[in-house]
Amino acid sequence: MDLDIKQLAIAVKTIAEEKNLPEATVQQIVEQALAAAYRRDYGDREQDVRVNMNINNGDVDVYINKEVVEKIGDGNFEISLVDASVMKKNAKIGDIIEVKEKIENLGRVAAQTAKQVMLQQLREAERDIIMLEYEDKIGTVVNAIVSRVEGRLVRLDLGKAQGIMPMSEQISNERYYPGQRLRVFLKDVERGFRGPQLVVSRGNKEFIEWLFRGEVPEMESGAVEIKDIAREAGVRSKIAVHSTIPGVDPVGTFVGGRGMRVNAVMSEVGEQEKIDIVVWAEDTEQYIINALSPTKVTKVILDKTNLKAKVVVPEDQLSIAIGKSGQNVRLASKLAGYDIDIESDKPSEEIVEKLIDSKPVPVQPLKKKEQLETSLLDAIEEHGTETNK
Repeated sequence: MDLDIKQLAIAVKTIAEEKNLPEATVQQIVEQALAAAYRRDYGDREQDVRVNMNINNGDVDVYINKEVVEKIGDGNFEISLVDASVMKKNAKIGDIIEVKEKIENLGRVAAQTAKQVMLQQLREAERDIIMLEYEDKIGTVVNAIVSRVEGRLVRLDLGKAQGIMPMSEQISNERYYPGQRLRVFLKDVERGFRGPQLVVSRGNKEFIEWLFRGEVPEMESGAVEIKDIAREAGVRSKIAVHSTIPGVDPVGTFVGGRGMRVNAVMSEVGEQEKIDIVVWAEDTEQYIINALSPTKVTKVILDKTNLKAKVVVPEDQLSIAIGKSGQNVRLASKLAGYDIDIESDKPSEEIVEKLIDSKPVPVQPLKKKEQLETSLLDAIEEHGTETNK
């Protein structure tokens, strides 16, 4: 099917409204597409072509740059001096003349080329518009509505743009359904088959930080701050906090009176996700002890070269230090940046086994009763002899 250029000119306004783009931007995209189509249908791909479209009456003018020559070798790129002089009186050899032509419609192949170029350019323009609209919101929490759930991918409506939340950015065990209202962290803009899409997250650690920013006004004043976060979304999070003002309790500030602040964050991410708030410390050994909270630690041995730490705890604290499925020690390792190995302060099973397997110390057998009595009498008799002397 041929491309009706006049109808395309009329459709510019409709396309602009549907794509939420400026009319001038859409017109420019259509003109670029028609230039590409013209090169495909009438000229050469290397031609310098410019198209001007009048969206009011549908007229389309094509301008082709050609070099003025004495004798034409390739009509797509060259024009004779005689013909050039008609267009420009003082034209001379070597000049570049813009030759004007008109087109009413394009063939099927050229129409397909124009369509492909327009779709590509429209996607680029949409992305630019979305970037302008949301660039100052990237890295913040925004409101969204779930529009569709496609297997492990959740699609959301963020107002003027669509967002996607991959499984890796979701909270484990959280269920999503169309129409559901959510708060999400805006990560980035990526190009997809359906055009530009905003990538959002509820499972990253930045989401937790922004939720606390909304609950802890002292963060805005700089009195307290979050130094780092280790998170397993939907399971457990550890947050290292610090106070910049002496006398201010950073943990108490984030927990809030009766736990109101931390509970508000937990209600957003799900009550099943536990949140541990610990004090950040500049001293690595103390930081590891804090990170393993609520474990009571006996000793910490650091290997700073290999970023490893051996932590010794009382035997009754071993399970607490490790945590369910290793959560506590795993998150503490992420928080401190050290590979933490937990050990009990009691002898290990290996040492006990060595003691059991070692040779027993020889023990003299007990003497019989008669032998004991004879020995006793002999001793008395010998003592008496020495006295008489």
